[in-house]
Amino acid sequence: MQNFTPYSAFFGGSLIGLSAALLLYLNGRVAGISGMIAGVMNAQKNTQDWRLFFLGGLILSAVLFNLIVPHTQAVYSRSFLLLIISGILVGFGTRLGNGCTSGHAVCGMARLSIRSIAATITFMGMAILTVFITRHLLGISQ
Repeated sequence: MQNFTPYSAFFGGSLIGLSAALLLYLNGRVAGISGMIAGVMNAQKNTQDWRLFFLGGLILSAVLFNLIVPHTQAVYSRSFLLLIISGILVGFGTRLGNGCTSGHAVCGMARLSIRSIAATITFMGMAILTVFITRHLLGISQ
C-alpha cells in the first residue's frame, strides 16, 4: 500500500468517466481505446479525426500532468524487453476479447452490458491470478 493515492485516483477516474460520457453524448461513440487505435490504422481518412483527437488528448494529458507534478515519473523495475512483451500480450488480449478495459469496464459496464461485465470479470480475475502466481508461487517481487 505504499503507492496508495486516493486523491489522484479519484480525480483521474472522474476525468476518465467524464471523457467517456462526453464522447458518447457528443459523438455517439464508445471510448474503447483499443478500438480507437485499430480504427486509426484501418479507417477511412474522414472517420479518423475524432479518434486522433481523443488519443492525442490521452497523451497530452499525461505530458501536462508530468509537467505540473514532476515527481510522478514512472520507474520500472523490470527489463525493457519484458515491458515490450507485456504490451504485445495485452494488445493481443484486447483483440481477442473484442475490447479493452476502457471499452468494457468503463463504458460497457455503465451501459449494463452482460458481455462487458463478463469481460471485466475475466480481465480482473486473470490480473489477480497473474499477481498471485508471480509474487507468491514464483517469488517475483516488485
